Amino acid sequence: MSAQRATAVQNILEAPVAPTLLGLAAPNVLAVAMMTAVTFADAWFVGFLGTADLASLALVFPFLTLMQMMAGGSVGGGTTSAVARALGADDVTRAESIAWHAVVLAALMSVVYMLVLGVFSRPIYQLLGGTGAALDGAVLFSAVAFGGAAASWFIWVVAAVYRGMGDTTTPGRVITLASVLQIILAGALTLGWFGLPSLGVTGTAVALVACQGAGALYLSFRLMAGAGRLRLRPHRLCWRDFADILRVAGLGLFNSSCMAMTVAVATGYIGRYGTAALAGFGLGARLELMLVPIAFGVGAALTAAVGVNIGAGQFARARRFAWTGGAATFVLTGLIGLIVAVRPDLWLDLFTADPAAYPYGVSYLVIAGVAYGVFGGGQSLYFASQGTGDVRWPVVVTLIRFVIVVAGGAFLVARDWPVEALFAVVTLGLVISGIGQAMCLRTRAWSGKAGA
Repeated sequence: MSAQRATAVQNILEAPVAPTLLGLAAPNVLAVAMMTAVTFADAWFVGFLGTADLASLALVFPFLTLMQMMAGGSVGGGTTSAVARALGADDVTRAESIAWHAVVLAALMSVVYMLVLGVFSRPIYQLLGGTGAALDGAVLFSAVAFGGAAASWFIWVVAAVYRGMGDTTTPGRVITLASVLQIILAGALTLGWFGLPSLGVTGTAVALVACQGAGALYLSFRLMAGAGRLRLRPHRLCWRDFADILRVAGLGLFNSSCMAMTVAVATGYIGRYGTAALAGFGLGARLELMLVPIAFGVGAALTAAVGVNIGAGQFARARRFAWTGGAATFVLTGLIGLIVAVRPDLWLDLFTADPAAYPYGVSYLVIAGVAYGVFGGGQSLYFASQGTGDVRWPVVVTLIRFVIVVAGGAFLVARDWPVEALFAVVTLGLVISGIGQAMCLRTRAWSGKAGA
């Protein structure tokens, strides 16, 4: 290992846990803060266009979040975990091969998204209750955002390679800059600033593809030129290296799908109460789904830190990293949840004053906000579990949440209960998810006996 590589890995293996985690997490948290600002900005810009356009965004948002969770949290998490474990075991050649296999996976997943959601999105959104102008807007957005899915997949997966090397600063800076540019371009193309054409809700999709695509190209070429601690270059494809990523990423893809589909199914149930209910819930659910990227700010650092220590056989130290990061995320997301539960207007006033949609947004945030800390802390522990290379039990927890929301929601809708009862079922799922992820730290994966 070079001195540069040794320094990054040795800090994770030997330096004090809290300062090391802070150094790894800070660039991620800054990048996630800017991603959060992008989400705020997109909804704010679209809010000027009307309720139908907000409903379009509500239909698309779970699938856009699904793609980002799959790219950054699933395949990206599997990549970070595999690269980190290889470096923890002092196998640089294996780490470079894993990086190349991750890029190949990103290319394949881009094609899947381009075909399924870029081309055939209309029947999917119809199943979720989309009609009229709201449906048409969602289809146009999808054609651009998912037609250019490669931009999102490559920026997240290549960034995951950097994180596996212990370098969170480079991808953090690139994602932060790309997000700033995306906000400016989204406003310009959505509302017609600077003399540019007003593309409506589709403008936010164009900005997404353009800015994330530029960031992906920069990170990739820099790594190919040898500026990183590993060189991205072609390797002979082998199942072993795909499997090392996929044993985390494969279940992670299922986990991300369950999370996004939980919100998508809830959206479908609430769509039965009308467009106003759908728009109001969409604004509230948008804040919930944003807790996952916030948890990812700390969680991606945990994946690397846990992976390196697991690779080196330091299981107790890996658990200390996990509990430290989980506690920090619990405090941060819990504070956000309490604020919006007490003052939902601080969030909703940013996006809409529609007297029909507004009360639904208030009801959801008042009910669900108090559970955000438990959910957010649990999600950071899910990312920590990725570092072990075994996420079977964490995925079971996510599946339990999905079943609760689907079955509970179906029961309530069939009996024509008020929409607030559906909000309570969604909140119960958040609580169970957080507690369950914390319990997973007591499984064999954290004691070196995952294969026993």
